[in-house]
Amino acid sequence: MSNLDIRSAKRPDWDSELTGIADYVCNAGIDSDLAYETAHYCLMDTLACGFQALDYPACTKLLGPVVPGATLPGGARVPGTSYELEPVMAAFNIGALNRWLDFNDTWLAAEWGHPSDNLGGILAVADYLSRQRRKAGEEPLTMHDVLTAMIKAHEIQGVLALENSYNRVGLDHVLLVRVASTAVVTRMLGGDRDTVLAAVSNAWIDGCSLRTYRHAPNTGSRKSWAAGDATSRAVRLALIAMTGEMGYPSALSAKTWGYYDVLFKGKPFQFQRPYGSYVMENVLFKISYPAEFHAQTAVEAAMTLHRTVADRIDEIERIVIETQEAGVRIIDKTGPLDNPADRDHCIQYMVAIPLIFGRLTAADYEDDVAADPRVDGLREIMEVRENEQFTKDYFDPDKRYIGNAVQVFFKDGSSSDRVEVHYPIGHRERREEGIPVLKQKFVDSVSSKLAGGQWAELDALCADRNKLAATAVDDFMALLVG
Repeated sequence: MSNLDIRSAKRPDWDSELTGIADYVCNAGIDSDLAYETAHYCLMDTLACGFQALDYPACTKLLGPVVPGATLPGGARVPGTSYELEPVMAAFNIGALNRWLDFNDTWLAAEWGHPSDNLGGILAVADYLSRQRRKAGEEPLTMHDVLTAMIKAHEIQGVLALENSYNRVGLDHVLLVRVASTAVVTRMLGGDRDTVLAAVSNAWIDGCSLRTYRHAPNTGSRKSWAAGDATSRAVRLALIAMTGEMGYPSALSAKTWGYYDVLFKGKPFQFQRPYGSYVMENVLFKISYPAEFHAQTAVEAAMTLHRTVADRIDEIERIVIETQEAGVRIIDKTGPLDNPADRDHCIQYMVAIPLIFGRLTAADYEDDVAADPRVDGLREIMEVRENEQFTKDYFDPDKRYIGNAVQVFFKDGSSSDRVEVHYPIGHRERREEGIPVLKQKFVDSVSSKLAGGQWAELDALCADRNKLAATAVDDFMALLVG
């Protein structure tokens, strides 16, 4: 391109990547019953994660209004609490709760992430709008509207992740939460195509946070509230766009100053498929273990080996863990682990705990469990290596396996079986097996934190897909008040 073209102030056409998102959000109908069924279970699972996080002061200290006293009676409610907040801060609260324990759904491709992170903004805005409509004598949104927004947010985040690796240029996947949440929330607020375009262009212009808080030597608790921050920012951008604030047509492609040139090494996004309902239909649930998803099958393998090795921990010479390339790159971690956020992103730690104790819970990342000398003792004799077939199956769109294998070798020359697991219980291939476990996770996480009658009504509602979908959002949210 000539210097004249670069300097030209002529307004370009909208980037096709932006119009693709806006057209999908504004015009696409969702006719997949599987997507709506999965979204129903995704809602239950995500709420379960949020209610579990209420047990952790490191999370609850961040909840509430942005400054003391800045509540909004009649605003958006935060599940499990009595907070009523304006929707921007409510989105942060809900997003932080849902993500805190690294236990909500996951999408793995060239980029990974957790599409239910978008529920922070979706629920906050849906509740706020519904309560405002009630006051005006209008019909509130229904939970069907929430499920539709979830499907579309999942799809935007997941399709953008299929062929485009943001982590390889040091950027965090919560960028995609901000983009997806901005698109669907703007539409929920009543934004037309031009308004959605303006909002989404600003979401990309925001750039992206660095991934350093997810990796050694800086791993820390920001990774547990980063998604809340992203979906909250999305609500703010949507509200700004609803004032008529302008957008930026070449936010991605502008030479020198656009997203591609500044943050993506000049490479435009690649797309494997158009937007539909593929991501929600194939999303992965973390049902049994609060652990980084690339290690889920390693934990299952270690659980299988527990009975074989638990009484022989001192006799172990080495442990071999085979994983995918992504697992090697992001969770193969040696040396001291400083905090729970450090531990739940260390494959060695996540294998050691079930080998020793026959379990892996959120509490197992706390300091008292980590202080057991056997844990670091096992970590020191572990070898993590890539299994190229696991990597190939990981990227295969017809498989999307997350394979791991674990084998224990003893000092006397004997060894355990090599236990290999291709996909975890939360995978679509194991839905029939996984959904009862997901339902029990919901019961165990939520029932004790609500009044008896309140819980009974919520439980019955979640057992009836059609009834839940027809329920007004504000009535549903009232059942979640702690």
